[in-house]
Amino acid sequence: MKIFEVYSLFDVEPVEADGALLYDRLGNKYLDFYGGHAVISIGHGHPHFVERITKQLGKLAFYSNSVPISIQKDLAHKLGELSGYASWNLFLCNSGAEANENAMKLASAHNGRKKIMTFNGGFHGRTSLAVAATDNPNIVFPVNEGAEILRFAFEDFEGTQTALEQGDVCCVIIEGIQGVGGVCEPSAEFLRHLRSKCDETGTVLILDEVQSGYGRSGRFFAHQHAEIEPDIISIAKGMGNGFPIGGILIHPELKPTFGMLGTTFGGNHLACAAGLAVLEVIEKEKLIENADIMGKMLMAELEAIPEIKEVRGKGLMIGAEFDFAVADLRKKILYEQKVFTGSSSNKNTLRLLPPLNIGEKEVDQCINAIKQALK
Repeated sequence: MKIFEVYSLFDVEPVEADGALLYDRLGNKYLDFYGGHAVISIGHGHPHFVERITKQLGKLAFYSNSVPISIQKDLAHKLGELSGYASWNLFLCNSGAEANENAMKLASAHNGRKKIMTFNGGFHGRTSLAVAATDNPNIVFPVNEGAEILRFAFEDFEGTQTALEQGDVCCVIIEGIQGVGGVCEPSAEFLRHLRSKCDETGTVLILDEVQSGYGRSGRFFAHQHAEIEPDIISIAKGMGNGFPIGGILIHPELKPTFGMLGTTFGGNHLACAAGLAVLEVIEKEKLIENADIMGKMLMAELEAIPEIKEVRGKGLMIGAEFDFAVADLRKKILYEQKVFTGSSSNKNTLRLLPPLNIGEKEVDQCINAIKQALK
């Protein structure tokens, strides 16, 4: 049997890692400024992360949600404490797509509506509703085309207001900062506008923080820069530092019923151990504050590079836009300078998503790698 080939691969295979470093089979060392799509939040192989998972594995790796799983409550408590949503509820699943799928289902259960409002450049996953809500026709297939999607541009105050005032929109789903879309973010004013209009029309506001959450923006969630509260928040990626875990934070006004949502693997013992380890490291090592400081430093250095026409983002979720497609530049940065970076649906944008515990040394190395590759 062969692997079903759906990925375009770089000719580098990491086999070991430590912090922000990756090592290939030949022992070559690479700086990881992409983290596998913002997944690596506390660094590869963090000792506390390894210890937490190893200890849990020695006790009990898995049992289903047909029995009490106390470590889920521990995770929920710590997540509520650090995120500022202590009074909310948590449903655990396995991925960002699954989180968004459940968020939209829960919204529909709450108000009985079908229409979903989304935004240009948005990416919400590859499951049925999530991929329908995603702005990429190449990954939407006939079986996904039944969803009723209303798509708008950021800052379309008038269009979104008119649509929401019809009273038939189930939910608005929007990323705190778009990742795949090129590190583009809605303004604080636009997020407040959506919050206000959702309140007026009984529409559920979902903040997709799958990539922009967990401290990456310099706040626990990117939407907190706008000082709003949504009704549901979807999370994944940096939540498990590489271990598959996702979830939704749910406002107390949205009530559960038995059987409403479900998952076999979601919230299993190992996943919760990974999730707890990440939160404990974020708290102890003050990684949200570090992401803010290092992000400002990195963005300032990028803005000083003449070939970069715009730098976007917050914290350690950064997009650097050039006036040319960056595919070849990324290859030079990887193969010649030994630094992993990311792309986006905006072909001219280089995406930087390093671990939240990087320091000045790593920032300097990344900047030097970009400068050398541009020569």
